[in-house]
Amino acid sequence: MTRVGWIGLGAMGSPMAVCAARGGHDVTAYDVNPSRAEALAADGVAPAASIKLAATGVATLVVMVATADQVESVLFGDDSAAGALVPGSVVVVMATIGPAPVARWAERLARRGIDLVDSPVSGGAARAADGDLLIMAGGPDLAVDRVRPLLDTLARTAPHVGTAPGDGQKVKLVNQLLCGVHIAAAAEALALAEAMHLDPAATWDVVRTGAAASFMLEDRGERMVHGSAEVRSALGIILKDMGLVTDAARDSAHPAPLASAAEQIFLAGHRAGLTGHDDSEIIDILRGDHSGRMVP
Repeated sequence: MTRVGWIGLGAMGSPMAVCAARGGHDVTAYDVNPSRAEALAADGVAPAASIKLAATGVATLVVMVATADQVESVLFGDDSAAGALVPGSVVVVMATIGPAPVARWAERLARRGIDLVDSPVSGGAARAADGDLLIMAGGPDLAVDRVRPLLDTLARTAPHVGTAPGDGQKVKLVNQLLCGVHIAAAAEALALAEAMHLDPAATWDVVRTGAAASFMLEDRGERMVHGSAEVRSALGIILKDMGLVTDAARDSAHPAPLASAAEQIFLAGHRAGLTGHDDSEIIDILRGDHSGRMVP
């Protein structure tokens, strides 16, 4: 059994923490909203009153928050995880935040004898609950080996994609470029079906079985044509990730025209007030349904 500290219990973090506990790991978790940690007690996740307490005495600390600023605060802020971790422990950053900050945190933690493995995830909340994620792990061989039992509990597959902290983030950005473009393409195609007076649900049912099939057409396309009140993946998350993708492309002097076009569509969704909505609702921008709902 591995003692695991867990920071961040949002839409992905909560089912992942429960999955880790169900897999036999001793999980102590903290979230800025205390009720989230308390709600998981019945699932075997012990709540912690602070980041420091969650990080005390653990072999592995998982950080599953949304932004680089939040990770920085978790590791080195007033309630500092880095100050509570012991030499030989491993920090596993599972947020999608880009490679540059991960490399900086790895250097700072190394001075304390702490390793960092960046392990961004792909798969969504339902697959997180089932331990069926794709996890892309970047970091030193020995550090990845030490957290391998946890990664294998959480993931259907967890390839070690590179030995430098940040390599996992780079592969995740490639993944997110494809995801963002595929969501935007599905929305554009199904909105075109409507504009041509086709039945969008029937059209979706046809094209999802052919050469145009993709996970995003299958998953988001169903919600685009049938609707859903549930927010399974907020538009603000894919917008943030596409910003990371286009930033990385610029840093690499690499053209990414499709990523840039998709980012602009998600930005239009943000301006239309859809940031907290399911990202499948981006089809409304292509329909023109939200043209009058611009917000600052």
